Amino acid sequence: MSTIPMATLSSPSSILSSSTAKIPPAKPPPPSPSPSLFSTKPLATALTTTLATTTLLVSPPSIAAQPSTYHLYYGTAASAANYGGYGGNSDKKASAEYVYDVPDGWKERLVSKVEKGTNGTDSEFYNPKKRQEREYLTFLAGFRQLAPKDVVLNNLALSDVELQDLIAGADSFVSEEKKDENGQIYYVYEIDGIGKHSLIAVTCAKNKLYAHFVNAPAPEWKRDEDTLRHIHDSFKTVGQF
Repeated sequence: MSTIPMATLSSPSSILSSSTAKIPPAKPPPPSPSPSLFSTKPLATALTTTLATTTLLVSPPSIAAQPSTYHLYYGTAASAANYGGYGGNSDKKASAEYVYDVPDGWKERLVSKVEKGTNGTDSEFYNPKKRQEREYLTFLAGFRQLAPKDVVLNNLALSDVELQDLIAGADSFVSEEKKDENGQIYYVYEIDGIGKHSLIAVTCAKNKLYAHFVNAPAPEWKRDEDTLRHIHDSFKTVGQF
């Protein structure tokens, strides 16, 4: 057996060489912090930027960018004798006396000349998925100004059996007077009846009384209240929109 000289065992250089050989290679330095995670901006500014970016990513498109869900109807309030464009006047927009919004997808029910002459119905639209959900307008000639609110509604009910029944069985009844930006007066009624809800707006212009109705059964009212209130609020006589 060979022997190793004592000088070799105690040599500092030998120990250093042996220790050095066992040290693992140095790890590369960690990557620099990402600027998006560690910003030099103040905390409030950084949070604002982050929130703004998040909003852009998760917010729905602007309402203005979405397609319209309504179209504007122009009503002429023509007499029964002139019903159907008598005299060649087919431009409803040019001869309109009132307007209101109609939800896209709703259908127009053609009003007969007899119906126009008896109860003054001028136009009507309905939801084809539920025909009792509808809006319509009636008018009466010879009114220079509005009578008291209760008198006006009772007069309207004389030629509208459904309105009579709704008023008679109403669970709640609200009426108020409103003025638009031009000072025109509108009577607004809201009737919650047995299984049915109705919104009514009445005004006078051009020596006529106009009444706009929005009716819906109770289940549809609960489901479509926002839409029904929108079309109720959209009614105006010409020159007021």
